[in-house]
Amino acid sequence: MTTEPMIVHGCHCRWCQRESGASFAVNALIEADRVQVTKGEVAEILTPSLSGVGQMFARCPKCHVTLWTNYLAMRGGLGEVVRFIRVGTLDNPDPFAPDVHIFTSTKQPWVILPSDVPAFEEYFVIKDIWSTESLARRAVLHEIVGTPAP
Repeated sequence: MTTEPMIVHGCHCRWCQRESGASFAVNALIEADRVQVTKGEVAEILTPSLSGVGQMFARCPKCHVTLWTNYLAMRGGLGEVVRFIRVGTLDNPDPFAPDVHIFTSTKQPWVILPSDVPAFEEYFVIKDIWSTESLARRAVLHEIVGTPAP
């Protein structure tokens, strides 16, 4: 990532649990043009999703680890310009703890969430959680895809 992400999600939905093979996924949301592959190549694979639209998984073609996903169901084409970077694949994932935990209604019961990080049983209202700077970056993305920012 060439800049800080807009936000980092700890997603506890059953789809993320299944796709990651872990108790939850940690995803850094960032503009696609701010992502650089520093070694190797990326293979994109369209996979089914709960929305029915599908997700584009970007994986290492050698080890098949998912590097990021594009959630194609995101409103107004945002799914094409926002990448959900799998934090664990970064050379240094340590600084990217979740800013928010989502879909905690299906989190594993033995996962203890930190009391100082917002957590939601499902999703949240973006304007209530995202920083002012991140909301401005998101507004630019809406301009790029030609949809009004909420």
